[in-house]
Amino acid sequence: MRTRAIGNRQVGVIGLGAMPMSVAGHMPDQDQSIRTLLAALDAGVTLIDTADAYTPSHDDVGHNERLVAHALSLWAGDADTVLVATKGGHTRTPGGGWDANGRPSYLKEACDRSLKALGVESIGLYQHHRPDPKVPYEETIGALKDLHDAGKIQLAGISNANPEQIRLAHGILGDRLASVQNEYSPRFRSSEPEIDVCAELGLAFLPWSPLGGIGRTGELHQRNAAFTAIAEDRGVSPQQVCLAWELARSEVVIPIPGASRPETILDSVAAATLELTKEELARLG
Repeated sequence: MRTRAIGNRQVGVIGLGAMPMSVAGHMPDQDQSIRTLLAALDAGVTLIDTADAYTPSHDDVGHNERLVAHALSLWAGDADTVLVATKGGHTRTPGGGWDANGRPSYLKEACDRSLKALGVESIGLYQHHRPDPKVPYEETIGALKDLHDAGKIQLAGISNANPEQIRLAHGILGDRLASVQNEYSPRFRSSEPEIDVCAELGLAFLPWSPLGGIGRTGELHQRNAAFTAIAEDRGVSPQQVCLAWELARSEVVIPIPGASRPETILDSVAAATLELTKEELARLG
């Protein structure tokens, strides 16, 4: 698979978002999740995105991280070639809810828990999951700097950040900051300014829910007729056209489509070799 840069690392242009394997009401059994992760690795995926908050229950924090670590322990390939990206600062509440905790002390505790869940001494890419309106953003980002300087993380990232926050984080972290992970898809295009800032600063942009999110991938057929038409012309899936469209947006874009079945991630991986023409990109807008 061709590659793109995240900091000083080269990863395949299509990553894997592991969240769907730990969502209550949607998650497959563990055997299927492991088969999905191994299929992705065997197909050349070298970026796996997870988070401590990807868990079916608030009292099972780190569920998805442990699943990813287990799959890597079973893989016949070289796990050192895979960049595992995890996140901290987005918390779970009883009943399936979400909250944010951007206190530096909490983020450092969360990083320590992630180190244990992943079974590593240093996390390849550690991302602040979501801004906490109760905590000054610069204080939270300062914790990422401390974690990097302590050797607990190799690269720092931020998620769900606006252009001003990206520039603020870059000013604090400098070359430590490697990536921004925001929502981006045909149905959610408001992250265009963040992509442009990332391109300017040399940061990778990792679209989450690049196919529209859990339960919405079929909307490519219904709401974006051009994606379906081009897919039919090319003999590929609309999802492949979608990911190829995102890759064409900028050289810094590395989509991380979620998957819970081997067939799904293998279809997404095929987008790495799909080059859309200028005319096709113009039709997609």
